[in-house]
Amino acid sequence: MTSAQDALIHLMIVAASSDSAMSEKELKRITALIDRLPVFESFDRSRLEEVANACADLLNGPDGLDRVVGEAVAALPPKLQDTAYALAVEVTAVDLHLEQEELRFLEMLRDHLSLDRLTTAAIEVAARARHRRLPA
Repeated sequence: MTSAQDALIHLMIVAASSDSAMSEKELKRITALIDRLPVFESFDRSRLEEVANACADLLNGPDGLDRVVGEAVAALPPKLQDTAYALAVEVTAVDLHLEQEELRFLEMLRDHLSLDRLTTAAIEVAARARHRRLPA
């Protein structure tokens, strides 16, 4: 059984790698989120590599993506579903450009979570606002 913290990390990893490549910015954002968010306060940081490898093993197995998402969502209590979606959006939004694969992953995740469209839209708008830069 996957812990809720492991599930959140798995979803961030899948979000970051959904466009076939995890950028340095995405990796740094995942690490920063784990280091600063209250939901990860009790997470043993030394387990991060182990959790990431477990995610990769699941992804490379039969029905990889569906299995990772399904197991992660099943491990989350209802009150962390919006957190899971917010973390996935945060990781994909870090480079201010979402590829089609990232958009499809977020859509897939929305379909698995018990969140209304207004909540997911608010999370998406907030992430865009946090990542904006001043015009050049």
